[in-house]
Amino acid sequence: MANRKGDASFKTGGRETHVAQAEAIEHEHRLSFWQAAELYPKAVGWSAFVSIGVIMLAFDPQIIGNMFAMPQFQKDFGFELDGEYVIPASWQTGLSLGNPIGQVVGALFSAYPMERFGRKWTFFACILLTAGLVFIQFFARSLEVLLVGELLGGLVLGCYVVIGPTYASEVCPMALRGYLTSYTNLCFVTGQLLGNGVTAGTAQLETHWAYSIPFALQWFWVVVIVPGIFFIPESPWWLLRKGRTEEARDALQRLSSAKVDVNATLAVIAETDRLELEMEAGSTYLDTIKGVNLRRTEISIGVYTTQVLSGIYLINYGTYFFEQAGLPTQDAFNMGIGFLAVGWVSTVLSWFLIARFGRRRIFNIGLLVLIVLMFIIGILDSIPGRPAGVAWAESSLMLIWNGAYDLSIGPITFVILGECSATRVRSKTIAVATAAQAVVGIAMTVAIPYMINPAEANMQGKLGYFYGGLGVLCLIWGFLRIPETKGRTYEELDILFERRIPARQFKGYQVDVAAISAET
Repeated sequence: MANRKGDASFKTGGRETHVAQAEAIEHEHRLSFWQAAELYPKAVGWSAFVSIGVIMLAFDPQIIGNMFAMPQFQKDFGFELDGEYVIPASWQTGLSLGNPIGQVVGALFSAYPMERFGRKWTFFACILLTAGLVFIQFFARSLEVLLVGELLGGLVLGCYVVIGPTYASEVCPMALRGYLTSYTNLCFVTGQLLGNGVTAGTAQLETHWAYSIPFALQWFWVVVIVPGIFFIPESPWWLLRKGRTEEARDALQRLSSAKVDVNATLAVIAETDRLELEMEAGSTYLDTIKGVNLRRTEISIGVYTTQVLSGIYLINYGTYFFEQAGLPTQDAFNMGIGFLAVGWVSTVLSWFLIARFGRRRIFNIGLLVLIVLMFIIGILDSIPGRPAGVAWAESSLMLIWNGAYDLSIGPITFVILGECSATRVRSKTIAVATAAQAVVGIAMTVAIPYMINPAEANMQGKLGYFYGGLGVLCLIWGFLRIPETKGRTYEELDILFERRIPARQFKGYQVDVAAISAET
């Protein structure tokens, strides 16, 4: 850190420095979306490029979940029951667990190479590992080998959901932060949509290519990413914390246009880092639960696990759910594609909500809508005799539910993750939240096959009661604990959390960053 402290451009004391920092912060507050996009076009592009890894993460569990409804997969890997082939619920659970178990370990592990080697080279290593591990899935001809491929693949895939949001939150200005971090959700939906589209296209094949083609297509993203990996600018936040000031300046210049005052931006980064050091904010996993960081980590874990508790894991079983609800196989696959197409469009539309409304309002109101829809689905399934039209009604409501999810808690969660975590422990906070979400996901992955499998609980639409009830508990927590972070710089957020401002008072609280910097 000696280089940084010795650079006159980044001294955190002195009247001129504080004035420059105050002007830089005020300028960032004034920036509109289009002005910020004009000043930081390359930051937008590189952030979107790094987030492609999240598409790979979402694609894998989606194709696995859809294969359970694929006739050739059922025949090659299942057993015969009443004239039809079925994959045992225990194996459905085992195969589906590969991804979330991998996310727990992979997410927690990823923070170490990200901190030591940087975001760029950690991303590159994950891409190479993914390319190798897909071979296991592609050549698997037994459930045991396929399970090994899913477990090992999940270890690497779990890293992408930490790398993407972390990089996006560190390379873009405040005016773009919400859009680029919520883009992570669009990548999730894109991966799921592509998974549904591919499996729908191969489902009627009567050879192993019905499921081998979806596995092979994972190599496509490797081919797309590898040529560009060497040109990705490293995170300036990470470089500055490592004392590599000149490289941080160069990275900022590569991420922004010539109109941006790079020295002023670096001064703000340095001041935020200094402030967190004064607050005794370290950079280890233990530091994520020390002092005010405990509250920040709790919020990150809470919003992320709410995604699972609200019912999002049903998407991985969407086609299978629709089939068990009573739709013909091809209609179930088609509904699955429509399901995620609605989610994709809704995620794009969510950016208009993010621009207009606060994070707290979008999250809580969106969650309330999801709860109501889940209870309606449960009530419809409870109609005596279960009329023929109920299957289509439930499926249509799930379509609406998915649209509401991707307008609200789907994308806004990744915005809150990037804004509530302290900069020094951002990658580790996101990793802890990802691991916690994956642990809850493991419980759902174990439970869902048994709840919807016709040979087990066969709950069908009554799952709405289950997820509606969990959603109510999450809504109570969200109302009490989620603060409003829209329009705040990272330094302002540090101060608000340090002063322990209640969640409902964040929005209107006035912070004079320049005065606080001068005092300290």
